[in-house]
Amino acid sequence: MARDPETIERDIEKAREALAHTLDEIGTKANPKRLADTAKTSLRAKFAEPKVKFPLIGAGVLVGVLLVRKLFR
Repeated sequence: MARDPETIERDIEKAREALAHTLDEIGTKANPKRLADTAKTSLRAKFAEPKVKFPLIGAGVLVGVLLVRKLFR
């Protein structure tokens, strides 16, 4: 059964609008600044956890002590 041209044109316009909306969403989600901000926020949250924060502080102190010891030997 053949469809009339007006129906085909409406379907094409709906498909274009859906595609434009999808491309806008992809553009928003793939924005490099947004991705960097999200990564930075999640990294800060991870480092704020006590089971990550305190071992890192301990490792930093250990490296500092070893450097000072090596300099004054």
